[in-house]
Amino acid sequence: MTTTEPKKKIKFDMAQFGADDRVAMSRMYDETLKNFIVGSIVSGTVLEVRSNQVLVDIGYKSEGIVPGSEFSNISEVKAGDSLDVLLEEIENDDGMVVLSKQKAELKIRWDNIAETCREGSTIEGKVRSRVKGGLIVDVAGVDAFLPGSQIDVSPMRDVDRLLGQTIQMKVVKINPERRNIVVSRRELIEDQLREKKKKLLAEISIGQLRKGVAKNITDFGVFVDLDGMDGLLHITDMGWGRVNHPSELVSVGQDLEVVILDIDLEKERVSLGMKQKVANPWNDIETKYSVGTRIKGRVVNLVPYGAFVEIEQGVEGLVHVSEISWTRRIARASDVLAVGDMVDVVVLNMNKDEQKIALGIRQTEQNPWELAAQKYKVGDRIQGSVRNFTSYGAFVELDDGIDGMIHVSDMSWTRKINHPSEVLKKSDLVDAVILEVDASNRRISLGLKQTQDDPWSNIEARYTVGQRVIGKVTTIATFGAFVEIEEGVEGLVHISQISDTHVDKVDSALAEGQEVEARVVKVDPSERRIGLSIKAVSMPDEEFDKQKDEIISGLRRGDDMVDLAGALDAALGTGKGGEEWRPGAAPKDEE
Repeated sequence: MTTTEPKKKIKFDMAQFGADDRVAMSRMYDETLKNFIVGSIVSGTVLEVRSNQVLVDIGYKSEGIVPGSEFSNISEVKAGDSLDVLLEEIENDDGMVVLSKQKAELKIRWDNIAETCREGSTIEGKVRSRVKGGLIVDVAGVDAFLPGSQIDVSPMRDVDRLLGQTIQMKVVKINPERRNIVVSRRELIEDQLREKKKKLLAEISIGQLRKGVAKNITDFGVFVDLDGMDGLLHITDMGWGRVNHPSELVSVGQDLEVVILDIDLEKERVSLGMKQKVANPWNDIETKYSVGTRIKGRVVNLVPYGAFVEIEQGVEGLVHVSEISWTRRIARASDVLAVGDMVDVVVLNMNKDEQKIALGIRQTEQNPWELAAQKYKVGDRIQGSVRNFTSYGAFVELDDGIDGMIHVSDMSWTRKINHPSEVLKKSDLVDAVILEVDASNRRISLGLKQTQDDPWSNIEARYTVGQRVIGKVTTIATFGAFVEIEEGVEGLVHISQISDTHVDKVDSALAEGQEVEARVVKVDPSERRIGLSIKAVSMPDEEFDKQKDEIISGLRRGDDMVDLAGALDAALGTGKGGEEWRPGAAPKDEE
C-alpha cells in the first residue's frame, strides 16, 4: 500500500526577520488557521490521483487526502479538478489533513433541504427501499422516512409497487441537526381529496347523473367513489325488483352510472340510486296486468305462507299456499316449489299503492270441484276407495283430488259406530250414496247405510203393541237390557219390566246372550225405539190390553225405548263419539 509522504516542515529562524516582518507573518498565519474549521466545507484542487486516494490542496500548510472509495469512478478524476470537501481533521498522525467528498456533498444537500423545505411543504422524491415500518424515499439526495401509516388513506396491501416510483409528499417533520426527515403521502392525498370533495359538493345536485366506481360492497349497499368522495348506493335503490345482496348486481371496481338522490352538506353524505334511471314498473302495472291475466313468472323467494313470483323485472307477486292446488292441502310452499322454478300464474288481486299482487297457480287449471258439482248428484250411487280415517268418519277417493266423507252416523242403520275402522279398512272398495255436494266448501257427503234398506222404514208393519217376540240379550245396562229381536233391530226391557218381583240389579236377572221372550209395549219408528216387557209375557191378552197403558206410563221418560244415540251410549258408558266434519276441512289421517 502506497502511503502519502507528508510535506517537509520548514523551520524558520525568526531572528533573521525584522520585528515588523515577524508581526506580519504571525498575523498571516493566524488568519489562515481561522479559515480552516473542522466540519466546514472548503474548496480544493486535485494535486494527484493515486490508486486508493486523492491528494487535494485546500491552501493549508499541508495537503489533504480523500479516500478513493468516495468517488463513483476514481479513474475519471484528474489533477487540477476542483472539489468541495468537508474538513474532518486538521492534521492526523501523519501530518495530513483528513477530507471527505461524500460528507461535503451530504452537508450541501442538507443545507439546500434546510433552505428549501419547511414542515408542511410539498416535496418530490423517489422511493428507494422498503424498511421496517415504512419506506425510504430519496429527496434531492437525502433519505426521508415515509411511515407505513402515511403511505395512503387506506392500508395498502402491495407497498412494493411504489418502489422506484417518484411520488409527491408533504414534509411532516424535519430535523437538520439529526439529519432526519419524516414525510407523509397520506396527508397530501387527504388534502387533495378535501379539495375534490369541496369541488364535488359544489357541483352535484339532486337528480343529477354521475359516473363512479364501486369501491366497497356491504350487505346493505355499495360505496361508490365519485372522484372526490364516496356516496352510498343502498340495496333498496339498486333495482326495482328483489335484490338479496348487492354483489348480485355490482362488483368491486365496476364503473357505474348513478343518480344523486340526496345530499347532506352538513354531514357530507350523498345518497345514490341505480333503479331511478329507469321508470318504476309499478307505474302502469294496472294496464299491463288486469285481474284474471295469465302470465309466466319465476319463483324468486319461498316463505312458509307462500311463494314470491317475479313476473317482470322489478315486479313480484305472492302465491299464497292456499292458491297452489285445488285439491291438495299444501303446508309449505317449499313442499312443491323451488327458487328458480318457472310457473304459470293468474292475477287474482292488485294493490298498486302498496305494490302488491296476489297470484294463483291453481287458477291456471279448471277447478275439479266445479266439475264434481256437475258430475256427482245427490242420490247417485258411486264406488270409491277408502283413503283414510278420522274419529268421525272415513274419506273415500272418488276422483283424482276429490274425496267424499262417510260420517260414522251414516255407516249403519242399526249399529252405533264409534270409529269407522269397526266397519271399514283403508283401501277398501266401497259402494256409497251421495247425500250432499257442496263445491264451494269442497265437500261431498256420502252414505254407506243408504245403499241398504232401512229396517225401521216398515217397523210398524212387522211389530205391533202386545206382540210376543223372542230375542237375545245383547247389552246389560243399569236401567234395563237391550234385546235383539231381529238383525239390526233391538228393543229395551226396562228394569221394572223384567219380572213380577222387584229386581235390584239387571245382571242378577239377565245375562248377555240369554234368549228371552217379551211383549212389545211401544213402537216409535220416528225415534227408532221399541219398548219390551218380559213380565207381560205371562199376562193374558185381555189383561195386557187393560194394563198396557199403565205399563207404558209406569216407564220413566227416556228409559222405555231403545235410543241408539242415547240409551245405548249410556249403556256402554260412552258419549256421542267424534268431532264433526267442518265444511271445507281437509281430511286428517288418524294414527
